[in-house]
Amino acid sequence: MSDRIQLRGLKVRGHHGVFDFERRDGQDFVIDVELELDLSPAAASDQVGDTVHYGELAGQLAGVVAGEPVNLIETLADRLARVCLADPRVAAATVTVHKPQAPIPHEFSDVAVTIRRVR
Repeated sequence: MSDRIQLRGLKVRGHHGVFDFERRDGQDFVIDVELELDLSPAAASDQVGDTVHYGELAGQLAGVVAGEPVNLIETLADRLARVCLADPRVAAATVTVHKPQAPIPHEFSDVAVTIRRVR
């Protein structure tokens, strides 16, 4: 599948992590998703109903990030991929969860996990 929808840089506050202070205080997570699907029906009809509504998808993803805490961003990424694949038109989803405020005692620019799930 060569057609893709990308949503980059969705910033959401969540309470994920293995440490008590991460769960208590929360931190910002940044989400990138790439959906693989056939966009020709939407291109032909020019109707949003024939594609994945990225605004609605952003809301669903934000709900997961802001929702029930998990220990690992690997688990969070998997949950987000499941949301993406809930639309039967999506053949595959690549999800990256960035944790730029991870509790690492060294200077760093980002920590991220990327997963790809295929229907």
